[in-house]
Amino acid sequence: MPSQAALLIGDIVHARAEWEALSSLVTLKEFPEGGREKFLENCKSGQYDDVIAIYRSNISTKHTGPFDRELISALPKSVKYICHNGAGYDNIDVDAATEAGIAISSTPIAVNNATADVAIFLMIGALRQAYVPITAIRAGEWHGKTTLGHDPNGKTLGILGMGGIGREVARRARAFGMNIIYHNRNKLPPELEDGAKYVSFDELLAQSDVFSLNLALNASTRHIIGEKELAKMKDGVVIVNPARGALIDEKALVRALESGKVASVGLDVYENEPQVEPGLLNNPRAMLLPHIGTMTYETQKEMELLVLNNLRSAIEKGELLTQVPEQKKR
Repeated sequence: MPSQAALLIGDIVHARAEWEALSSLVTLKEFPEGGREKFLENCKSGQYDDVIAIYRSNISTKHTGPFDRELISALPKSVKYICHNGAGYDNIDVDAATEAGIAISSTPIAVNNATADVAIFLMIGALRQAYVPITAIRAGEWHGKTTLGHDPNGKTLGILGMGGIGREVARRARAFGMNIIYHNRNKLPPELEDGAKYVSFDELLAQSDVFSLNLALNASTRHIIGEKELAKMKDGVVIVNPARGALIDEKALVRALESGKVASVGLDVYENEPQVEPGLLNNPRAMLLPHIGTMTYETQKEMELLVLNNLRSAIEKGELLTQVPEQKKR
């Protein structure tokens, strides 16, 4: 029997056979449910003292709560890797894990296409203010109060965060005849820009007809769009957010939407999920989805496989394939 173990928190739906195949390398342990107190109790009782790597996901947060400093400090010293299923990992305290000598991986690349598809869906829906006719026809009112929308062709799409998802959004938007500008921590090489123009943050705010947020949520990006930033945008701007809700001050967004400063929004994420600001729910110019960005069979399986490939690499080579950038910079 292997001397080391891997721990699965929650479930694996699409790649169960690949998980079980790791039994030749490590003992497989699972915590399918039970709550945070039970998980902490298991940690303290020594049940996981041989665990070197943990597979967890955003969904499994319901079983353990966030991987905050308290939980990470309770993990056995044997744990060296957290292999996370999700592009966003704001429910993991990266600083606490790093201090504990634990490396973290996420699932970029695997989520790019599905998330970009939803971003474009939301963009078109917001430009056309599609919520109004969608609800009208189901209510037997045909057009109802449908008004004229806008075409994407010729509009300037401003992308905040030109990583893998941002670049896929740009690639799709070009097919609609949009001009692409972006702001990033660093200017991309020309081959990755693919014709997009790098601008300052303030220029991005001022020049965008459609503003898309495609960046990770962390302490420095929380409320990166607030009252002040909204005031710098064009009157009648359309805002799309398929990334993380807390990137935007949601109350400020509601005020801007109600005043007409923001013409419409397309949102898949919210600041306090699953609660949504009533000012968004009750506004017909808000195109809303319940965080379904990666909810396709193909993407979910690809994400699970990437987590397992990270886990295998950690066990066999002592390194992660897609370690989170905050740790890679150190």
